[in-house]
Amino acid sequence: MSNAPHGLVVTAHTATSAAGRGRQALHAALRERRSGLRHNDFGAEGRLDCFIGRVDGVEDSPLPAELAGWECRNNRLAWLGLQSDGFLDDARAVIARHGTARVAIVIGTSTSSIGESEDAYANLEDGHFAQRHARPLVHTPHSLGSFLQAATGAEGPCVTVATACSSSAKVFAQAERLIRAGFADAAIVGGVDTLCGSVLYGFNSLGLVSNRPCRPFDVDRNGLSLGEAAGFALLEREGDGPRLLGWGESSDAHHMSSPHPEGLGARLAMQGALARANLEPGDIDYINLHGTATPKNDEIEAGAIARLFPDTTLASSTKGWTGHTLGAAGILESVIALLVLEHGDVPGVLNSERLDPLCGPQVHLDNQRRECRYVMNNSFGFGGNNCSLLFARA
Repeated sequence: MSNAPHGLVVTAHTATSAAGRGRQALHAALRERRSGLRHNDFGAEGRLDCFIGRVDGVEDSPLPAELAGWECRNNRLAWLGLQSDGFLDDARAVIARHGTARVAIVIGTSTSSIGESEDAYANLEDGHFAQRHARPLVHTPHSLGSFLQAATGAEGPCVTVATACSSSAKVFAQAERLIRAGFADAAIVGGVDTLCGSVLYGFNSLGLVSNRPCRPFDVDRNGLSLGEAAGFALLEREGDGPRLLGWGESSDAHHMSSPHPEGLGARLAMQGALARANLEPGDIDYINLHGTATPKNDEIEAGAIARLFPDTTLASSTKGWTGHTLGAAGILESVIALLVLEHGDVPGVLNSERLDPLCGPQVHLDNQRRECRYVMNNSFGFGGNNCSLLFARA
């Protein structure tokens, strides 16, 4: 192992999901192997027979009056996420320290506020949006980014990343580039995605939704469980906390919804993160896998891991706790990786009973204790948009 570069410091981070609000609740759910998945209770009658990772309380948490123009389920969840772990106070302190124009927002989402647009079209009045839906700033993929600017007061570069399930992993890479290039001194990064009809029925139309709680890497896995989440992190050049040491991105563009059969894009992303961190595969203690529980995704990712990493590396998917939170998966699972660094509680795989024999020795079912120094998080999206992140213990 060579000496790794300093990287950026993660000075604050938080996540809200079906597994709980905030780091403490998430850590407890992981440690106790308590899933947040439930039988689908989202939407009107005629619901899909599946399991979802739904966050309680979103419907009962309207935005403050001064932010009411951004009212929608996605921005409500974002607001709940900002309250967790005191993150909004931390963000405002960073903005006060660096100046409003020097703090960037880089946020990932795959659906943004499309649920509000669905409702608007379902309730047209004389062929037009009803007055309550006549809010153009909500019916746009950038709704989340503009909402966060208003909520935090940050006035630096504001970017929405929408690369499907890698969205809120790629925000770390883009924020690092913005800071390194001098466009910002700090960044608020993260991702928010909420359940909506387009997501549930869209994935079901692809034959990817299971009628059971998802079983990543199980020999009998038959699809994913969709979830929702909000997560955020603060990145700065200096400070206390774990570090973002490296990132790797690739776009293999093999197929719109299937990964490269030899895991080429996944391998390139992981190798890129290792190279930027100046680390070797054997240095990595734990990898949070993308692990969606769809047959091909798990097979190809497990193969790429087995070919690149030694038997001693631990690897698992945590989607059995939260569901696949799409554009928020990258930040949610980065927070899980950071919890592993902090506590040494390495999650296994939930709901699965028999590992697919195609998995290498890295993939493990049971939780384990290991003091970890370096952890990786993989997030792979449609169209071959792949991102791997490497974090180091403080």
